[in-house]
Amino acid sequence: MKKQLNLKVENLRKITEQHILLSLVAPNGDMPEIKAGQFVEVKVDNAPTVFLRRPISVHFVDYAKQRLDLLVALVGDGTRKMATLSVGDEVSVLLPLGNGFPMPTKAGAKCLLVGGGVGIAPLLYLGDRLKAAGHQVSFLLGARNAGGVMLEDDFKKFGNLYLTTEDGSVGEKGFVTNHSILEKEQFDEIFVCGPTPMMKAVAKYAYAKNIECYVSLENKMACGLGACLCCVTEDNKGHNRCVCSEGPVFNINELPWQN
Repeated sequence: MKKQLNLKVENLRKITEQHILLSLVAPNGDMPEIKAGQFVEVKVDNAPTVFLRRPISVHFVDYAKQRLDLLVALVGDGTRKMATLSVGDEVSVLLPLGNGFPMPTKAGAKCLLVGGGVGIAPLLYLGDRLKAAGHQVSFLLGARNAGGVMLEDDFKKFGNLYLTTEDGSVGEKGFVTNHSILEKEQFDEIFVCGPTPMMKAVAKYAYAKNIECYVSLENKMACGLGACLCCVTEDNKGHNRCVCSEGPVFNINELPWQN
């Protein structure tokens, strides 16, 4: 059930020059059930150029502490304003929105979670949920250089971590689809979030290996509820699908990426 909650800022940590980790708590203990892959819409106050809520992927949820973590890329006026929040500030959040990643039906499935840039955001909570369900988790994360590699220790808590950087400064050199783990290991399911070219490249690999694969699309969103239709994407049958309400997670077989 969707809720509009006034959450309080517990912590705001600068991760890189362009990313912050925003921790919000529900003071009344009413954090709703959130699935990995869902997102929230954050109201940005005192920003004259920002009229709409900002869609942010759920990075992590700690129900014992009633805490929601958001990994935020500072890319516009709205997100840069969020970076000026202080501990104790109140933030209006609409949540949870969209459909999350499905859990594998195979017991002890070998799962590969692939992310690039801020697309790594939903994968930490997904790794937590997969591990809790008894599945084997590996993360394959890509960045342009060492400065773009984020939160390594957090990901290592839930699975094996493999890294690529375009300049080779950390991990293997190249893109995620160049990493040697793709040839060394056989995975049962793949989950992906990041730039569209990266997701299409991973989907191509999954098609070739006949591996079940899910991607989280990052189309521009406004309402987050399927009303404004600005986030639609075409599926493999030529139908428009609302990414915010019918996604953001889709099975690659629903998309026209094989064509």
